[in-house]
Amino acid sequence: MDRLAGAGAPGVEELAETLADAACHLHDAVTGPGAWSRTAVEDAAESIETTAQALTSAHPEAAAILAPVHTALAVLRERLALPSADPSAKGKPAADGAARGRGRRRGLGHGWQGIRVREGGTVPGWRP
Repeated sequence: MDRLAGAGAPGVEELAETLADAACHLHDAVTGPGAWSRTAVEDAAESIETTAQALTSAHPEAAAILAPVHTALAVLRERLALPSADPSAKGKPAADGAARGRGRRRGLGHGWQGIRVREGGTVPGWRP
């Protein structure tokens, strides 16, 4: 039985296609050693985690099916001494003692790219 709709929510197909194209371009760009920076790995891991989280609405069992993806990314983050994606780990030092996180993107709705928000939720340069 096909559980997916014939047409998705507005913009979802286009966004998924853009994501797939970007993933292919990324794969092509990281063909040799030294291609990855800390920031690039953090962003790529976050995009996979966010995509996996988004896919949980595709099927009632999707969260359980995708759990190994989150586990694998947590192990990768640990091995590379990157900040944890676990919100409860915010502010805790990474394995190498480095401060965690460089801010996370927060979506603003359809058509917006998001903004970087510092730990604690403040926007750089904003004053009330």
